[in-house]
Amino acid sequence: MSHGLDSVETEPRAAPTLGAAGPLARGVAAVNRLVVILSSIALVIASFVLTYSVVVRYFLKYSTDWQDEMSVFLIVGAVFMSAAAIQAQRGHVAIEAIVGLLPQRVNRARIVLVDAASLLFCGYFTWKSFTLLQEAIVDNYHSSSTWGPPLWIPYSLMSVGMMLLSIQLLLQIVAEWRHRNSVAA
Repeated sequence: MSHGLDSVETEPRAAPTLGAAGPLARGVAAVNRLVVILSSIALVIASFVLTYSVVVRYFLKYSTDWQDEMSVFLIVGAVFMSAAAIQAQRGHVAIEAIVGLLPQRVNRARIVLVDAASLLFCGYFTWKSFTLLQEAIVDNYHSSSTWGPPLWIPYSLMSVGMMLLSIQLLLQIVAEWRHRNSVAA
């Protein structure tokens, strides 16, 4: 079966090799690898917690009040913390049809503009996340559930995850800028 975009190059450009990247890029790549492993473990734990909850409710007729919140904390942490690793592979949702319609030069400019706009948004989100984290620590915020875990836990995962994503976007913009300058020279 043929698809309309099969003949069009829709794959993202390969990430630069780590040897060609600077120390910051290599460090972020190493952190991304570790975060992906930890995020995968968090998702598996969340699935076990939710499965445990269902089994206990159904068979033992016992309701637990902590499992939903713990699962949300684990999933939110996994999503925010792994965002930079996904961005490094350009694995986020994209409109691939546009790639095939635009000339390569325009497409490269589109990628830089999207990365710059994403960096602005993620930078703002990072700043607001850290202010929320500071507020949760200073005012000792806790969840309103009976379990009542401190809210600095998910806020710290959100803050660090957004910071890593912002750094990853900045590295991609700088790499594209360097590529353009080396081609032009």
